[in-house]
Amino acid sequence: MHDPREIAADPERFRAGLARRGGDASSQEAVDHIVSLSEQRTALVQAADADRAARNEASKSIGGLMREGRREEAEAAKSEVAAIKARIEASESQLGAIEAALRDAALRLPNLLDGDVPAGASDADNQEIARWGTPAELGFEAEGHVELGERLGILDMERAAKLTGARFYVLTGLGARLERALVNLFLDLHTGKHGYTEAVVPYLVHDRIAEGTGQLPKFAEDMFQLADDLNGSRTYLIPTAEVPLTNLHRDEILDEAQLPVQYAAFTPCFRSEAGSAGRDTRGMLRVHQFHKVELVHLTADGDSARAHEALVGHAEACLQALELPYRKMLLCTGDTGFSAQRCYDLEVWMPSQGTYREVSSCSNTGPFQARRMNLRYRPSPVEGKKQKPRFCHTLNGSGLATGRALIAVLENGQQADGSVRLPAALVPYMGGIEVLTPPVPR
Repeated sequence: MHDPREIAADPERFRAGLARRGGDASSQEAVDHIVSLSEQRTALVQAADADRAARNEASKSIGGLMREGRREEAEAAKSEVAAIKARIEASESQLGAIEAALRDAALRLPNLLDGDVPAGASDADNQEIARWGTPAELGFEAEGHVELGERLGILDMERAAKLTGARFYVLTGLGARLERALVNLFLDLHTGKHGYTEAVVPYLVHDRIAEGTGQLPKFAEDMFQLADDLNGSRTYLIPTAEVPLTNLHRDEILDEAQLPVQYAAFTPCFRSEAGSAGRDTRGMLRVHQFHKVELVHLTADGDSARAHEALVGHAEACLQALELPYRKMLLCTGDTGFSAQRCYDLEVWMPSQGTYREVSSCSNTGPFQARRMNLRYRPSPVEGKKQKPRFCHTLNGSGLATGRALIAVLENGQQADGSVRLPAALVPYMGGIEVLTPPVPR
């Protein structure tokens, strides 16, 4: 969230920054609305201050008038104080409404982008930064993960649909073990090598928690809301562990010496996929429930750019451990997410599609989320002087989405005889199994 005072002080900077995203007129209208509300707030504050000064002056006079026996004038002064008090209360009520309107308008504005984010309208304009690995020449027509999974007897889309409907899947046997192996490999890498603290977090969050990371109010339709309120608040299933992890220290002031804070968590993720009708509806690519290891960094305001590169490197390490070819993309202005000021996507090679598909998205949101959740840190003293708190910078990334990683492992490891060779890094987690083979017909 942006500070409405900053928007009112320099609206042109925000208009220009929002225009870079190529959004609709609503963002520009929101800036105008914030400027107008800020002017109303200033006028009300000035009027209320003047009324308080008049009330204090009138109140002081009452005692003297009473001592002098000027009761009639004293009663008039009391009436004046009462009238002023009513005006102040009315002004305070209006100020409360304006403050709420300012916050609501600011919550709907996306983050401003870093200056080096490439211009573009869609993912077709994203900038390739690097590639790792070379897609293998299979020597036969690549099969998709659905065909491979069903032949191996590890993936069941039909029974999943019977249980819940479209865009769900069931993994059984070695398929379930393979996903568990991916989770354990990722968590071991992040906690053992990359310095993350593992966390187990709730899968349900209050509306104010989803608001803190930017899911609400803008993207309410993309989330699953409980039918009944929980503890007096609207409650949602998490779309990613980013939501509870980033909010863990909301309303706190951390010491700079505590930073950076790095959390990793494995959770299910629930998304309604609103607006994605007809896109990747077959198989595990775009589903309503999937699993992911999420990475979150909390940093000092001058350290987030370095942390962003490190975060992406940690996600890349997972793909490299799996020996999966991928490319690193810097997202363009039209494809960068609502809360991000800069974002990298890692796209893994999918042989059946003959292209790269996103398996991790790593964002630096700067102070955008921290301001929403009042997450601050106090810089170290300078020459013995205590420093004022500043907003933390927050970062998040997939490390990795296990469903899509599993798809890539199956497709890139497929052999001509229908088996799938597993990456060496997974073999210890699979109890020594190196190759998945179709079951022998009885």
